[in-house]
Amino acid sequence: VHLLQSGGGSVEAGGSLRLSCEAESDAYNGYCMTWFREVPGQELEGVASVDANGTTTYADFVKGRFTISRHNAENTLYLQMNSLKLEDTAMYWCAVSYDRLCPRLERGDKDYMKWGQGTQVTVSS
Repeated sequence: VHLLQSGGGSVEAGGSLRLSCEAESDAYNGYCMTWFREVPGQELEGVASVDANGTTTYADFVKGRFTISRHNAENTLYLQMNSLKLEDTAMYWCAVSYDRLCPRLERGDKDYMKWGQGTQVTVSS
């Protein structure tokens, strides 16, 4: 079952974007889903996750600015990004974990079985 990402693009600092990650079926509704990002030359980092029960976790660098949500009726994961900063510029991926509960964001990509195709977010001054 593929994950199809949409959203992203270019925005000025302080602006907002919303990323979407749609699955072809409800196959992943019972699993943890996470947004990751990577800046060229830096390591992949976990941004936010939501487990099968709807419990969310955020990296400190996005707390209060980003909101992760899942809409199982739509088989879709979202990432609402507000108050964007220059340092939010990165490629973003959604991913599905092997489990209902989410691994710690710091664990990186070790525990994920399916990934979206990625989408670029560029924040300019």
